[in-house]
Amino acid sequence: MNARAESKSLASPALYQQVAERLRSRIFAHELAPGAWIDESVLAEEFGISRTPLREALKVLASEGLVQLKPRRGAYVTAVSEQDLDEIYPVIALLEGHCARAAASRASDADLARLKAIHAKLERHAASGDADRFFEVNQDFHLALQELAGNRWLKQLIDDSRQFIKLTRRDSLNLEGRLKQSLAEHRALLDAILARNAVEAERLMHAHLLSGRAALSKLHTAD
Repeated sequence: MNARAESKSLASPALYQQVAERLRSRIFAHELAPGAWIDESVLAEEFGISRTPLREALKVLASEGLVQLKPRRGAYVTAVSEQDLDEIYPVIALLEGHCARAAASRASDADLARLKAIHAKLERHAASGDADRFFEVNQDFHLALQELAGNRWLKQLIDDSRQFIKLTRRDSLNLEGRLKQSLAEHRALLDAILARNAVEAERLMHAHLLSGRAALSKLHTAD
């Protein structure tokens, strides 16, 4: 193998990683429903691959908490319980609250301009009632704050937790009035960061995450 071919090979994602990403997207979109059994034969045939990379992909998703591997029964999409949500939301609220505090303290004028631009997209998607696009840009906003915090260990903890709550977090936006409420919370948070009020930014982020958890509780009660 020449150097160019070797470089291209190393730069290309492994097959199991590509499969993991496709399955991850389906899980987040609920195309693979919570609690559903994952039919390896059907997926292997659909993807045109053997079961080996598929099973490696499922191991990756299991490490992220998105699927459960049960001996002699196969893989199942994780069904998030109310107890799971009650336990994880206060934790991620603390972690992201710390991010918001650090971001408000560290952000440059250019960083603040970037946050304003992201928020402007949230405003547009909320105005059009596009919950899916709002959710995606919301992820970008939170990620930007993680990057501004500049703590890779904190970012890793949040990333791991977010993989799990993404199984349900998009659902909260389906609750009547939640999209508007979430936008208002983001406006207040952005104002605190623009004012470089680190303490208030932390408080508002913490409240924002717990508000999302409360919305999920109302949604599940309505169901």
